[in-house]
This record gives sequence, C-alpha cells and structure tokens, in this order.
Amino acid sequence: MVDTEKGNQTGITEFILLGFGTFPKVERLLFCFFLVIYLMTITGNILIFLIVVADQHLHTPMYFFLANLSFLDTCYSSTLLPKMLVNLLTVKKTITVSGCLAQYHFFCFCAGVETYLLAAMSYDRYLAICRPLLYASIMNRKFCFLLMAATWISSVIVNVILVGFVAQLSFCGPNVIDHYFCDFHPLEKLSCSDTNLLDLVLLFISVSFVIVPFLLTFLSYICIIGTIIKIKSTIGRQKAFSTCSSHLMVVCLFYGTLIIVYVLPDYPTLRYLNKVFSIFYTVMTPLANPLIYTLRNKEEVHKALIRLFDKIIILGLSFHFFS
Repeated sequence: MVDTEKGNQTGITEFILLGFGTFPKVERLLFCFFLVIYLMTITGNILIFLIVVADQHLHTPMYFFLANLSFLDTCYSSTLLPKMLVNLLTVKKTITVSGCLAQYHFFCFCAGVETYLLAAMSYDRYLAICRPLLYASIMNRKFCFLLMAATWISSVIVNVILVGFVAQLSFCGPNVIDHYFCDFHPLEKLSCSDTNLLDLVLLFISVSFVIVPFLLTFLSYICIIGTIIKIKSTIGRQKAFSTCSSHLMVVCLFYGTLIIVYVLPDYPTLRYLNKVFSIFYTVMTPLANPLIYTLRNKEEVHKALIRLFDKIIILGLSFHFFS
C-alpha cells in the first residue's frame, strides 16, 4: 500500500469512513435507528437458525436453506453494522487499511453466497410447487449439501482473488472514503494505480454473482406464478400470490440495488445515491429475510419455537434439580 511516484513514498495506514458525517445533527438518531435494526436482525436470524437446527420437524430442504440464510445474514450484518454504529458515535471515524480490506472481503463473500443461496431457495420452491412429483428425488439431503458447499467454496475462492487484486492498489491520498463501509468504488476513487484490469475482473464477478443468480431466481418465480395462476381455488391462489409476491419483493430489492451499484455504469446521478441504495442490501434485506421467508409456514415455525422453549425449560429444570 505504498506509492513511489516521483521518488516519494507516501504510505496510507488508515482510511476515514465519512459515513453519514455530512449530517452530524442526525447521527445520534441514525445510531438509535441502526442499532434497533441490528439487534432485531441478529435476534431474528439467530432464533430461526436455532429453531431449525434443534427441531427435527424442520429438517427439510426449505428450512435447511433458510438456516443457511439466517446464519449468513447474521455474519453479513455483523461485518458492517458494528463499525458503522461506532462511527456514528465517535469523531474519529477511522479504519486501518488491513481492516478495510478484511471488511470488504467478508462483505463480498457474504453477498456472493447470498445471491446464489436465494437462487437455490427459489429453485426449491419451483420444484415444490411446479414439479411436486420430482421434488423428493431431486432435493435430497446430498444434493442440498453439495449445492450449499459449492456456493460457499466458490464465493471464498472468487473473493480471495478479488481482494488480492484490490490489495495491490496504491493509495496516494486523500484517505477519506465517502461511504459507511469499505466498498470497491470508493476505494477505487482513492487509488492512484491503473484499475482497468480490476474493473474487468469486478465486471465479470458482478455478472457471475449478481446477474446470473438474479435471472435464475426471477425465472423460477415466473414459473411459480404461472403455476399459481392455474390454481382453481381463489383463496389458495390469493394465499400463494401473497407469499410469492413478498418473496419476490425482497429478492428484487436485494438484486436490484446490487445491480444499480455494481453493474450499471458509474453515472454522476447514481454515484450520490449509491450510499442510500447500499442500505437496502446491507441493512434492510438481512432484517426482512427471516420475516418474509417464515410467513408461509408461520404456524409451523411457531410450533417449533414452542417446542424449543419447552426443551430449554426442561433442561433448566433438570439442571436445577440435579444441582
């Protein structure tokens, strides 16, 4: 991270995350707002993860993917929000260069996994609704495990390569990142290196991990909607549409903002809105996922939650009795 241009070595050891510093009067209010969101996100996702793991009635492909999504969203939120909350309360909004690269790596890794995880969940629903006779034979335990393993491993490999390229950039100053986390475009603007190759790499990764899973997800929901339309029962059709539309809304919100920030050209008009768009896929989606994806089977989740609390109470009483 050293620039040797004109014989001078200017080393930048830390960046300043500007975040929402342009609105200092509302930083305290923003802190309270994002703290509530973070606590709700962590609580909701951890609770769903524990319910699915502890209850054998929920050991199905759909809940297997949901448990992965809840675990992922917990990591996703914890990568970005704690640092943002600290910066909202402090005057010195700094992050080391190595810390910045680590944050960017974990953010990209979590986002990469989530794109294909949402695609896998939509495919699971497509088979369950449109091809119910083939569902059990295709979505078996081995296939689900291999699907998730491939998603996690491929995201790790691709993001190690991407962050390896980013780590080669030289930063000459200034060191102010106009964002609330270490993202690619703000870092690129601070670099004095040639980023043409890196731009091509990012474009390829963006297409592979944003456009492709979005098209797969969208195609699955189109087929699902086509099947729902054929349902003769009005009540059943309305219930299915309600669930499908809520899923599709979250998916479009997540993929749509990702496409705007990472795939579309860096127009000046969009540049100033990127920070706002980023809030949707970094903050709001992890909060909405556990709520949206349990709506369809909320009674089943409630029963599982009651069974989990019963187990906890029994274990507590047993511990108290034998102690």
